[in-house]
Amino acid sequence: MEKKWEEMTPEERQEVLIQRWLSPKDPQGEDLKFKTPEAEAEYKARVQRLVDAIQLKKTPDRVPVLPLPNMFPVYYYGITVQEAMYDYEKCFAAFKKFVLDFQPDATMGCMGPGPGKFYDIVDYKVYRWPGHGVGPNQCYQAVEDEYMKADEYDALITDPTYYFLTVYFPRAFGSLKGLSLLSPPTYVLEFYPTFSAVHFIPFALPPVQEALKVMAEAGAEVLKWIQGVVGWNLEIMASGFPLLAGGGCKAPFDTVGDTLRGTKGIIIDMYRQPEKVLKAVEALVPIMIKMGAEAAKQNGIPLVFMPLHKGADGFMSDQQFKTFYWPTLKKVILGLIDEGCIPFLVAEGGFNSRLEVIKDLPKGKVVWMFDQTEMAQAKKILGDSACIAGNVPTDLLAVGTPEQVKEYVKKLIDTCADGGGFILTNGAFFDEAKPENVKAMVEFAKEYGVYR
Repeated sequence: MEKKWEEMTPEERQEVLIQRWLSPKDPQGEDLKFKTPEAEAEYKARVQRLVDAIQLKKTPDRVPVLPLPNMFPVYYYGITVQEAMYDYEKCFAAFKKFVLDFQPDATMGCMGPGPGKFYDIVDYKVYRWPGHGVGPNQCYQAVEDEYMKADEYDALITDPTYYFLTVYFPRAFGSLKGLSLLSPPTYVLEFYPTFSAVHFIPFALPPVQEALKVMAEAGAEVLKWIQGVVGWNLEIMASGFPLLAGGGCKAPFDTVGDTLRGTKGIIIDMYRQPEKVLKAVEALVPIMIKMGAEAAKQNGIPLVFMPLHKGADGFMSDQQFKTFYWPTLKKVILGLIDEGCIPFLVAEGGFNSRLEVIKDLPKGKVVWMFDQTEMAQAKKILGDSACIAGNVPTDLLAVGTPEQVKEYVKKLIDTCADGGGFILTNGAFFDEAKPENVKAMVEFAKEYGVYR
């Protein structure tokens, strides 16, 4: 008899997800029909290459190479970012051309630009996007603000779901202000039915009804967009290219510092009310684990994408990193591993002073993608315990020459690839780049990165 998920060990869970990654299904649960036998063989070889690099049990046939773009496919295709956000078919065509032309070992997919009409409908305050605060050919830009006030930590800690729904949503989405009038969902758990009934009164109020109407309209738009994304995913997998990540989540500290308090707010809070920050990030741990693991299990891909923002060198001291950032991030990582997932940790900026701390994880269970970290040191400290990835500079891809790119890639492979456990990627997700440089990065890595 097959074991139930809750009866499996973390290793067994991971193997289930890897096998699902190797043998993808269509939405009807049937085996995906690849376009050709060659495409199927290439797909499985690419997945296995990544698995071998990550698990540190077997040296892969060659170094996996992952050019990870942001808006580059849009520019490369010859349309604006605004077009990509509002004309989904053009967006999908742009990202398909990128994958087919550059032949990566896996792809992050086509979701980057996002559905522009959705942002219009909800009046999204957290970002500016083309036509709404930035030019038509610019990437969207985050708008930092105190979407959570300094005196609201207790509300977040007590009931994060209710807080996000009735406080954060009305501030982050201009069209959802009516949600602030909703009663806590626990109020309907009264013993007497009349007590439960009165808490439905807010749903009759015009601001709440308007917010619910907006949510329905926004949901319909996202459903239209995601159906196209799923179709794109199936086509690109059928062509031989695996998706890299099954889900995503964040470090709890980044959730507070990016999404809620903003950079200035979280810095002040570390000094003025550190105990509240610590309780808040602790409360977010199970939410982050569930966010990443549930999506990975649903999509049948073990990797969980985790961009790390505020743990970089220079943002906080080593002691602050050990106090505020790493403990709850480590809990999320271990929780994801327990669910059979593989955290794909994108260490933006430099993590040079963090390497000795972050090595304290189970062997062969995570990927560390480094941006500006010194790769020789990363290999020395982490090479026996974790797969590392990185770190071709985005400025080199934008203004360098193919020969300079090849030289940098050669140095990276010579430094980091010995014994396996290395994936070649760019250091940060790139917008502008010379196509010939991206091609040089991929093709030279495939040629030079063969294990002999």
